[in-house]
Amino acid sequence: MQAGVIKDERTRKYLPWLGALAIFMQALDATILNTGLPSIAKSLGESPLEMQSVIVSYTLTVALLIPLSGWLADRFGTKRIFILAVGLFSLGSVFCSISNTLDQLVLARIFQAIGGAMMVPVARLTLIYAYPKDQLLKVINFITIPGLIGPMLGPAVGGFLVEKLSWHWIFLINVPVGLIAVLVAKSIIPNFTNKVGRFDLLGWILFSGGLTMLTLVIEKWNSPTISTIQLIMLCLLAVLMGVAYVYYARRAKDPLIKLDLFKITTLRLGLIGNLVTRFGIGGMPLMIPLLLQVGYGYSAMYAGMMMIPQALSNLVSRNFVVPIVRRFGYRSTLITNTILTGLLISCFFFITPNTPYWVIIILMIGNGAFNAIQFTSMNTISLADLDQETSSEGNSLLSVTQQLAVSLGISLSAMVLMIFQNSAVAVSSDQIAVFRYTFLVMGLITVLSSFVFTKLDKDAGASMSGKREYGDKS
Repeated sequence: MQAGVIKDERTRKYLPWLGALAIFMQALDATILNTGLPSIAKSLGESPLEMQSVIVSYTLTVALLIPLSGWLADRFGTKRIFILAVGLFSLGSVFCSISNTLDQLVLARIFQAIGGAMMVPVARLTLIYAYPKDQLLKVINFITIPGLIGPMLGPAVGGFLVEKLSWHWIFLINVPVGLIAVLVAKSIIPNFTNKVGRFDLLGWILFSGGLTMLTLVIEKWNSPTISTIQLIMLCLLAVLMGVAYVYYARRAKDPLIKLDLFKITTLRLGLIGNLVTRFGIGGMPLMIPLLLQVGYGYSAMYAGMMMIPQALSNLVSRNFVVPIVRRFGYRSTLITNTILTGLLISCFFFITPNTPYWVIIILMIGNGAFNAIQFTSMNTISLADLDQETSSEGNSLLSVTQQLAVSLGISLSAMVLMIFQNSAVAVSSDQIAVFRYTFLVMGLITVLSSFVFTKLDKDAGASMSGKREYGDKS
């Protein structure tokens, strides 16, 4: 079936729910894992402050394989690839559940990520092909709302499973959800295809190699197994591979990522904003559970229960994203919301061992609300000016950027955390001081990232937000 707006009413009605189910699976997996990391670390004999490799291995693998997912979906059809993706993700979850060492768990997460790299991007690509642009903002916003049930259930369910059973069960919960997604996909999702050329293997090697080297530099900077010279060499190799890809892409007929895409202003600024903003925000899903369990000494279940207000706030706030963007436009919304998000993250600096738990909950509620506006706005402005020819590649590039930013954000926050852990801050009487200073740095990074959105035009994304029409009517 060639890509185009679908007319079947049943498919139009239920297709967004399938996209929401895919997001639910990933969100549930991520939030359950974040809450369970301290317990996993204890079981495997590792430090909970150095468990970021379990998350980074997944997000980095997803980032590297997403370009392939777009090509596979266009070549073999969105339906076939989506079902394959869910199957691999579910099987990978089983492998994670039977892991007995950290290395085994990291390898299982990489396998799981092979399915995750295709699951959500292909679902979103199907929606881009299936709905007209003036409906896309509402559809994309809708699929994230049911998907937020995962973050609400994840922390509490993860804490319950870790305490009452074992951490292995936090992965097995993906399996029944995956089976439901496969059954629904067989009868609902259209098998859209597009004409594509050969996959750009050389471009993929250069692009993915550069990203991998960069992530390794951030990940291994403090590792005793790697020397300073080796780190410098990895950094130089990352830069060389990046430069080589740019040189190659300018001359290749069908490169992995066409550099002409960056001429689309809304896409370019949306991608840059996604990247630099998540340098600060991206570490929060790792930092908050560690703060609650390692800093405050809460149990996994109690820490999971305290995460629910943040997820609920995120869910409720998404209902206000469309009217906010229509009223103020993308530019003003993103500048203001990014600054407020950074200031709120910085407020975690002022918590102490004597801070009441309800103060932390208020901060987490605010964080959930601002994140809802931030992520939905950044994602939709990136897609605003894409057409039929650029939708697949633009969508893949957005997904790559998101996953890369999450990976780098987690690695960066873990690096900052370890810097303070090894400094004079760690020997103070305040056990939470290491986390406080890390939150301060992350907040400042987020505030500074708002500068990117000042480059947006006043009417940027008007075709999606409807602000121009809104203004004409008023």
